[in-house]
Amino acid sequence: MAEHKEESESVVESMMEKISDKIHGHDDSSSSSDSDDEKSKASEAMKEMKKKVYRLFGRETPVHSCLGGGKPADLILWRNKKLSASVLGGATLVWILFEVLEYRLLTLMAHCFIMILAGLYIYSKALTFVHKSTPNIPEVSIPEDLTVKIARSLSYEINNAFAVLRQIGLGHDLKKFLMVLGGLWFVSILGSSCSFLTLFYILFVLLYTLPVLYEKYEDKVDAYAEKASIEAKKYYVIANEKYLSKIPKGPLKEKKFD
Repeated sequence: MAEHKEESESVVESMMEKISDKIHGHDDSSSSSDSDDEKSKASEAMKEMKKKVYRLFGRETPVHSCLGGGKPADLILWRNKKLSASVLGGATLVWILFEVLEYRLLTLMAHCFIMILAGLYIYSKALTFVHKSTPNIPEVSIPEDLTVKIARSLSYEINNAFAVLRQIGLGHDLKKFLMVLGGLWFVSILGSSCSFLTLFYILFVLLYTLPVLYEKYEDKVDAYAEKASIEAKKYYVIANEKYLSKIPKGPLKEKKFD
């Protein structure tokens, strides 16, 4: 009888162990499935957060694409450091010649052409004296397609600027009116403090430094820009309620004359 009891107890214990193993296995599978669900939800949340991240000027593409892509964007973003440094050095040399040394444009062009023509003439005569063929000087010409593209792009931008100025003059957009006035006032201050060439050189240096720095620290810059835009919108709403909304606006529709 004792042996029969021991056998029955061992069978019961083995059955309990199997049941516990199944329960633990089910718990592990459910926990793994829960962890997988949590990971998928976290990845979806991260994707949504990335979509909602504030970007400066509302851009949705990388900086390289915003600059037009291709070789000009590579040049501005210092993809080829030697070429970008040589272009910036050339611009600096031109600024030093005209602003620091006070060289004149016509004088510089005349001296450059004198040196080039004199060098080619002497080189050609030297080759004839040693009984060699004259040098093959390549023909330089501006392609018509390039000039047409430049003219079209310039005319498109100028027409857009005229259209914006016309809308501002009609009194349709007060925000653009204030922005244009502020920009013109800032340009007038810069024009009174420095020459056009110095201003152009400053803009050129900023073009070669700000985009590459922004691309490197875009997350930090966008965070600060988001805070600044929120504060600016608050102040604009306050100013609009107190002052701007009381200014009479122009007619929304243009009058048609027969």
